[in-house]
Amino acid sequence: MTVSVKIMPNALKGPYVVVLAYDGLCTFEFGIAYEVFGLRRPEMGEEWYRYSVCGVEPGPLRAGGGLAVSVDHGLEVLEDADLIVVPGWRSIDAEVPHALIDALCAAHQRGARIMSLCSGVAVLAATGLLRHRRATTHWRYVASISKRYPDINFDADVLYMDEGSLLTAAGSAAGIDLCLHVVRRDFGAEAVNSVARRLVLPPHREGGQAQFIQAPVPQEREGIRLGPLIDWMRQRLDEEQPISLLAAKARMSQRTFQRRFESTTGQTVGEWLLKERLRHARELLERASSASLDDIAEASGFGTLATMRHHFRKRLGTSPGAYRKTFAGVDG
Repeated sequence: MTVSVKIMPNALKGPYVVVLAYDGLCTFEFGIAYEVFGLRRPEMGEEWYRYSVCGVEPGPLRAGGGLAVSVDHGLEVLEDADLIVVPGWRSIDAEVPHALIDALCAAHQRGARIMSLCSGVAVLAATGLLRHRRATTHWRYVASISKRYPDINFDADVLYMDEGSLLTAAGSAAGIDLCLHVVRRDFGAEAVNSVARRLVLPPHREGGQAQFIQAPVPQEREGIRLGPLIDWMRQRLDEEQPISLLAAKARMSQRTFQRRFESTTGQTVGEWLLKERLRHARELLERASSASLDDIAEASGFGTLATMRHHFRKRLGTSPGAYRKTFAGVDG
């Protein structure tokens, strides 16, 4: 199936948004950009966004889902763009064409904003514009892209990052959050609320992608004394676990135990316990049981709901009640 993408004539006078299309196009992220910036919204008046699509390469272009996309315009339209959107790139480590890099750098130089969604950050990273800046992408990609671009400060916890003229979104759906954030910046709260209602979404989501990241597994769990001890600790997260007790069970001095534990898990004992208690609390919240938040706080080792709430806010960017509602559909 071939889809022809054209600029629709209209009388709009707002910021000119150009979305990139390329061979291997990620259709979900592309659709997000169109839904927010390209969909006709007469209720917004003539100052709403103008919209266009830019073909990075000659078409027809292959797209996800078995589509072929035919685009009427090339990189020349970037010369007039106010906001350029890079959907998820075809691969986090795929080469970025030099012509695209040059066009994006020129656009940024004259004041255009550039926004990447998910793996689209690979394109922004290749331009060098993110050097010594903060950025985000899907948490699965952070480790690999950080190795290639160590001068970019990647944050795997947030849904999006706004560095003024350079904006990056985390996983695919976080692109919606970033697009709505841009609408809020450009047109205010009333406008973003209107768009969010059309999307049947909240205008702002609580938390970040830290709440979606799977718990890491200790790198070294061979048949040493710490292996059985770590299992023992996991089974008693609701109990006090002082260093003196743990060191005695491992038959080590406290100093040696702390050094060996950190070498094995990559974390201090306190940090490991906190993350395990957060993991356990999340599991309990996701089961949609009738347990109260106070009971879950006690069962996961936080003792009080206030303490659990503090650590959820600090580490996951959300509250236990909001987390339960999101993942289990139960009001906390």
